[in-house]
Amino acid sequence: MAGLDDTVAGPGIAARAGHILARWGLVITLLIAWELATQTRLFTPFMLPSPERVFGRIWSDGQGGDLFINAGLTLYRALTGFFIAAALGLLIGMAMTRGGVLGWFFDPIISVGFPMPKITFLPVIVLWLGFYDTAKISMVVFDAIFPVITGTILGIKSVEKELIWSARSLGSGEREIWPQIVLPAAMPQMFTGLQVSLPIAMIVAVVAEMLMGGYGMGGAMVQASRMADSPGVFAGIIEIAVVGWFLVKGMALLRRKLLAWHPESDMPTGV
Repeated sequence: MAGLDDTVAGPGIAARAGHILARWGLVITLLIAWELATQTRLFTPFMLPSPERVFGRIWSDGQGGDLFINAGLTLYRALTGFFIAAALGLLIGMAMTRGGVLGWFFDPIISVGFPMPKITFLPVIVLWLGFYDTAKISMVVFDAIFPVITGTILGIKSVEKELIWSARSLGSGEREIWPQIVLPAAMPQMFTGLQVSLPIAMIVAVVAEMLMGGYGMGGAMVQASRMADSPGVFAGIIEIAVVGWFLVKGMALLRRKLLAWHPESDMPTGV
């Protein structure tokens, strides 16, 4: 049995290693191409600093504490806005599926607002709320709420009518049908809306910091650009990419945990 287990484990480990290499192969290739471009002088050090200088800058920012301060402020704004958008979006989406006055009121707003670039409202938000955290978080909420609303509506409307009819035939009322049947069945689609909303919240937080100024990862990049600090600009790009990757990965793991009962939990997850 030990030999058989080793035989089974061997291909499994090899397949896992191959999967990891395939997923990260592009990143490794880009790093190699970046290093070669700087070594062959295709670009000036100002236009494209070497990976050593950029990662050295990241290390320096981490040791000095600037990296953690700026990342913490950006995450605070992004996550605060995301949680507010998630709570409001779920409530509005559920209310709209019930019809009535709320559905009549919000439907045209969602239809017009979803495809519209919400960043155009930034000057209005600045006029009303200034350049402080309240304005930046409000901008995040305004952008991130639409995917949550649409995901909630699509999820609830996609629930099979037979499930609801069967529950009603067994004597279940609306108080039992919604928490025990409708919401669990709609949860995968609702979670998809949340997964779309989270990176939007991160993106809008960074853009708001770039445009409004102040501390944060976006503000640090703009400040580095104004000071002609090329390594600082590229370091900011990598820092934002890494923080965003951890957010998306964390949300995917949370989805897998909360939807362990769903068939999609049997699908392999990425690294």
